[in-house]
Amino acid sequence: MWIRSTMAYRTSFVVTTIASFLATGLDFVTILLMFSRVDALGGYGLPEVAFLYGLSSTAFGLADLAIGSMERLGRRVRDGTLDVLLVRPAPVLAQMAADRFALRRLGRVSQGALVLGYALTVLDVDWTPLKLLLMPVMLVSGAGIFCAVFVAGAAFQFVAQDASEVQNAFTYGGTTLLQYPPTVFAADLVRGVTFVLPLAFVNWLPASYVLGRPCPLGLPEWTAFLPPLVAVACCALSGAAWRAGLRSYRSTGS
Repeated sequence: MWIRSTMAYRTSFVVTTIASFLATGLDFVTILLMFSRVDALGGYGLPEVAFLYGLSSTAFGLADLAIGSMERLGRRVRDGTLDVLLVRPAPVLAQMAADRFALRRLGRVSQGALVLGYALTVLDVDWTPLKLLLMPVMLVSGAGIFCAVFVAGAAFQFVAQDASEVQNAFTYGGTTLLQYPPTVFAADLVRGVTFVLPLAFVNWLPASYVLGRPCPLGLPEWTAFLPPLVAVACCALSGAAWRAGLRSYRSTGS
């Protein structure tokens, strides 16, 4: 329904998609400005940083396109309109993901994919079958991890009622963090996004294997192949949190 509504005003759709493309592209422009003054960032050259940026932005863009509307849950909990979704014969999670589905978010996906394509053309990588296989695995697993963060953040809003900005700190903030090399951050922060909120499995760990660099924190090389398992575990945990939050919902009483 929302796609049909969007396509009813195609010029508006094109303009907003281009605007999304350009707005998200400013993040990469910032990186380009940095490299106009330095040759490396945390020991990483521009092609390598572009590779990290492309992986993070594309994976997050896919998750944001599929389930980014979850951030509106807090508003529905606060004003009681979540009740409307509860009486429909469809999963509440699916309804929330489809709520005001914004096809214009394709702008973010295409912008990230464009930077990733640029990085792949300029990187000097000794491609092996394992590295080639790891590319689509990184994107799909990364999108799954970000989807889990979106759902977990929405589950928290059952308690906080309107904590979308807290959720955004881990979703939008997380993808911005991953656009830069792990070597520019403190070791404690890298440990936090590896063992607590495992965003490092979106790109830092698998990308290190592709680029031929040592894994962050001195982790063994085989950890680069764990993103699918981490994504499944994150989705299972966020699903449990979602079901617990939904069971605790008591409406507004009005």
